[in-house]
Amino acid sequence: MAELTTLARPYAKAVFDAAQDQNAIDLWDQALAFAAQVAANEQVKVILAKPGLAEQRKAELLADCFEEQLPEALSNFLSILAENNRLALLPAISQLFSLYRADLERTVKMQVSTAFEMTAEQQQKLIDALSRKLERKVELESSVDQSLIGGVVIRTGDLVIDASVRGKLAKMANAVGS
Repeated sequence: MAELTTLARPYAKAVFDAAQDQNAIDLWDQALAFAAQVAANEQVKVILAKPGLAEQRKAELLADCFEEQLPEALSNFLSILAENNRLALLPAISQLFSLYRADLERTVKMQVSTAFEMTAEQQQKLIDALSRKLERKVELESSVDQSLIGGVVIRTGDLVIDASVRGKLAKMANAVGS
């Protein structure tokens, strides 16, 4: 995945800069997310990897998946990716674009798993505490995982904060087993 991110970075940065110049970050983010979702589909991956199919034809097939007429800029971007044999990078480009956007807007999306359903008040307290700590606007996605026994596991990107009972028990077991 690191190699794909490295290859995708210049494309993501260029399209993000263009989206900023056009004041169309939201439009580009949504379009890239959809294109990435299509490109990540197993059947589409097979088509994109097909050596006998012209790269521009692959871009056209990808563009045909959009319900509405593609903005010219996005159509041109897909053509550029096709010319460079990089259509398969769309998921990584979309992910990087979203990270650039979050950095610009000073936001962070976090996934929180708890052993029990959190109340709206508890979620808001957690959002407020994390926002202060990170100096960013926090968007929280919560889920219930009863195997945690108690506590919470917070994830964002490659950062994981495990304050669950299950996590603490695992640490104790490792300490005792060492």
